[in-house]
Amino acid sequence: MHLITPTAKAAITEWFEENFRTRGELGASVSVWQHGVEVLSLSQGSCDRQCTRPWDAETLVPVFSSTKAPAAVCCLMALEEAELPLDCAVSEVWPEFVGGGKGAMQFAHLFSHTAGLCALDERVPIFNYEAVIEALENQTPLWEPGTRQGYHARTFGFLMDEIVRRITGVDSLGEYFRECFGSPMGLDFWIGLPSAQWDRVSPVYPGKISIANSDQPFLKAYNTAGSLTQRTFSSPFGLTAVSEYNNSGLWAPGFASMGGVGSARGLGKFYAMLANGGQWNGNSLVSESIIRQLSHTLSQEDDSVLLSPIAFAAGVMQDPLNPDPESDGGKLRQHYGRSLTAFGHPGAGGSLSMADPENGIALSYAMNQMEVGALPGAKALGMVERLYW
Repeated sequence: MHLITPTAKAAITEWFEENFRTRGELGASVSVWQHGVEVLSLSQGSCDRQCTRPWDAETLVPVFSSTKAPAAVCCLMALEEAELPLDCAVSEVWPEFVGGGKGAMQFAHLFSHTAGLCALDERVPIFNYEAVIEALENQTPLWEPGTRQGYHARTFGFLMDEIVRRITGVDSLGEYFRECFGSPMGLDFWIGLPSAQWDRVSPVYPGKISIANSDQPFLKAYNTAGSLTQRTFSSPFGLTAVSEYNNSGLWAPGFASMGGVGSARGLGKFYAMLANGGQWNGNSLVSESIIRQLSHTLSQEDDSVLLSPIAFAAGVMQDPLNPDPESDGGKLRQHYGRSLTAFGHPGAGGSLSMADPENGIALSYAMNQMEVGALPGAKALGMVERLYW
């Protein structure tokens, strides 16, 4: 068992402060937990470039794809409630899903991003939930499910949302999240932000492509018309400019792929519960079975959308392992810490949350000055590394 040491806390603090001096940070927070207790909370900077509004631990901010992990946990809980395993056909709860030859597609294909539904042939607007669901029902998979991995950047949330609605009868996945976690845990995180919280939200600012990162395969593909990467990040269409994430039109609907709004502490507390075996204040909120599903790798491949080796457990990312049989099988990178059972999820621009159940550790980082790319950068990864000093 690794305990977070005073040395580690001091090193994380130093790295966090250095982000503001040399790495272009504007406003940010990091929340670190172990065994259900917050052991470090740092907040600094400003909510705006004019520095008229200070950033603090209560500041909320859009966290983009960091929303996917809470959405996945909600769907796993709904499936468990219905006693449906991951190898069950999606059509068991969603009969209309069989269009396009998807009758045998399993929940596991959705959670592992191997379903081939990352890009839609039909052009439908992201704000029309019913139209997106119908397009997903009709869509023919882009490859045979389970044979290829491609990050479902936008469609993932709609798939999770519809399954939760069908099983539980709630109006939205965001409502289910609030019932199961948000209200019982007092989380400053929402998938569908109520108007009473809008004045707490910091705007986000887009990153700029530098010469150093302009040749990254992902960025090249993202900016290439007709590429699978570009099609994926525009299916369904809409919400293409970062500025659109700075108004209630994004916060209120509760897009389960990238519409979550919260604080680092809010997400950190949620991950702390997962890192604590699903236990919170003496109550079991998430079963041991689901914690195992979050720690068990379902797929690891050179992702066809992110164009990088990516490992997925049930709706969360893990660090890919070295596939070389001559290697020791260790991690290719450590976005989620040292443990092989650790998991988490980044958000566009650099936000990151992770849980390490083996050591009871959780960390969540949120900021308003984005970086370019889909995976976390040095600002967050330096702090994750220092957790284990």
